[in-house]
Amino acid sequence: MAKAKAPRRPLESCTIKHINKTINAGDCVLMRPADQSNPQYVARIERIDADARGGNVKVLARWYYRPEESIGGRRQFHGSKELFLSDHYDVQSPDTIEGKCTVHSFKSYTKLDSVVNDDFFCRFEYNSSTGAFNPDRVAVYCKCEMPYNPDDLMVQCEDCSDCRSLKNWNWYYFSCHFQLEQKWLKKF
Repeated sequence: MAKAKAPRRPLESCTIKHINKTINAGDCVLMRPADQSNPQYVARIERIDADARGGNVKVLARWYYRPEESIGGRRQFHGSKELFLSDHYDVQSPDTIEGKCTVHSFKSYTKLDSVVNDDFFCRFEYNSSTGAFNPDRVAVYCKCEMPYNPDDLMVQCEDCSDCRSLKNWNWYYFSCHFQLEQKWLKKF
């Protein structure tokens, strides 16, 4: 007869001694990769539990993927701090947690006065088995018709007819606007 699994009890939080931080369900954390040459993994802690005696603590991690880890790979409009909240969950030891981080909504990230190392943003959920994104469409800007990349400077232009013909007619990536200005100057 198989031995019954010992019941586990939920914990509100746990203290990670090696980093001297308390982790709660809902916190975003940086987790140690098996290959130290890779960047830290980012996860949201969904649940914390322990065995009946309060030992053998485990966390249920919901993984964020970096664009290069997705089926489509990194695209020009993905910001350097962009992550996708995936449908991929794993049970992990809290000993693999190396620190806390903040994963902002895209809107709140674009309003930050300054971005620190542990700031990230997420504007998509990602289905790791199909490669599908939610939402599957986002607003595009500029003549290049690319979504907004918070790493790239955008300029507002209200003067030229090229701007007025676009849906988001007055926002250009600086590099595209500069090309338009060069083209316009060649006419004279």
